[in-house]
Amino acid sequence: MLDAVVVGAGPNGLTAAVELARRGRTVEVFEAKETVGGGARTEELTLPGFRHDPCSAVHPLGIGSPAFAGMPLDRYGLEWLHPELPMAHPFDDGTAAVLSRSVAETAASLGPRDAGAYRRLLSPYLGTWDVLVRDFMSLPLTALPRDPVGLARFAAAGLPPYSWLMRRFRDDRARAMMAGLVAHVIAPLTGIATSGVGLLFALAAHEKGWPLPRGGSQSIADALARHLADLGGTVHTGFEVKRLDDLPPARAYLFDTSPTALARIAGLGRSYENYRYGAAAFKIDYALDGPVPWTAEEPRRAGTVQIGPSSREIATALGAATGGSAPATPFLITAQPSLVDPSRAPEGKHVFWAYGHVPNGWDGDLTDAIERQIERFAPGFRDRVLARATAGPPELEARNANYVGGDIACGAASGLQLLLRPTVSLFPHRTRHPSVFLCSAASWPGPGVHGMSGHNAAKAVWRALRAADAR
Repeated sequence: MLDAVVVGAGPNGLTAAVELARRGRTVEVFEAKETVGGGARTEELTLPGFRHDPCSAVHPLGIGSPAFAGMPLDRYGLEWLHPELPMAHPFDDGTAAVLSRSVAETAASLGPRDAGAYRRLLSPYLGTWDVLVRDFMSLPLTALPRDPVGLARFAAAGLPPYSWLMRRFRDDRARAMMAGLVAHVIAPLTGIATSGVGLLFALAAHEKGWPLPRGGSQSIADALARHLADLGGTVHTGFEVKRLDDLPPARAYLFDTSPTALARIAGLGRSYENYRYGAAAFKIDYALDGPVPWTAEEPRRAGTVQIGPSSREIATALGAATGGSAPATPFLITAQPSLVDPSRAPEGKHVFWAYGHVPNGWDGDLTDAIERQIERFAPGFRDRVLARATAGPPELEARNANYVGGDIACGAASGLQLLLRPTVSLFPHRTRHPSVFLCSAASWPGPGVHGMSGHNAAKAVWRALRAADAR
């Protein structure tokens, strides 16, 4: 009998498998798709030689992940590439704010009225990333905080809604950039702990950067799978699990799936009937004949470009998507992988990645609205498009069953569900079945390619197995 079986070979499932294998447990992973990856895949979606990331592309929480930091993933091919600027945020006047590795450069880009406020906002946390994030992303009952005072200070600053953060700034230039950071969780700006989301992404840029993996996001999953193989673990691809009886006997089963799928496969009935799925993404991958012709100079050097020139416009777009209608003027998150990794496209060509927010399950076409927004800040963009691959909510869910209704966060990251996932519990990875555990982004600490949901779930399984062995 195996010690553990993992269902789903995304970053969380693979991380959970590696953590258990490192502790001497026998582990096998079963993946429905033909390759590992989940939300960290790289494919030729448009034209030959253009390597796109169907979902995640830029990884501030990946390079800063305590789980990944504890693994020798560089030995298995993972190399982080840093753009000159982690992020740029252009405005209608042809200028742009930047999120730089330098706090001073970032503050200066926000204007003289808000530069000091930004420095004061970030200064208490500079130099604390490794301890702070380890404390924040771990479970309180499984790892005592190394710096409880620092964690409490971050919680006090981060728990209020974004409106609290907005009051620190006098001009909308700073408010818009911070609103864009909060919007990465695809939830209304008014929700609990949305200030913390903005702080976390800003601090990540200054402490670790917002890098891209050489070769694409697939490199993360491939490195984890190679590490697992060296530890004696096995991955089975092309194996769809429909019920527990499809799997070999094991002492524990970990699901890197949505709670809905877990309940269906494990026969848990209505265990997660109150779990909410949130707004979705409408994603476009582009093959370009040259770099994006941004009007402002800073976006030409940035790995990520946020498109939403005012905090009101961003809030309106998010409100529409979460309220059930597609925004006429979407807020966009875009990425430019080939600026730092020429291997992603033929010589002189580029790949470009963009998505806007739409209602869960929406089956319309946001292409024109997205491209109008890009053209607004990069006139002539459409002239450089060689090919595009679009994916609305139905296509995103078809690619990855965890994205229910196109929700790439595997569950609404709003309200209490941002902090208490998937249910209100001190043991979020456990289920009512004593041998079944949840290890996906639907469990703490939630979305992002960081492996910490898998890491925390593996600790829960390891403790359960150790307690059983002691009896």
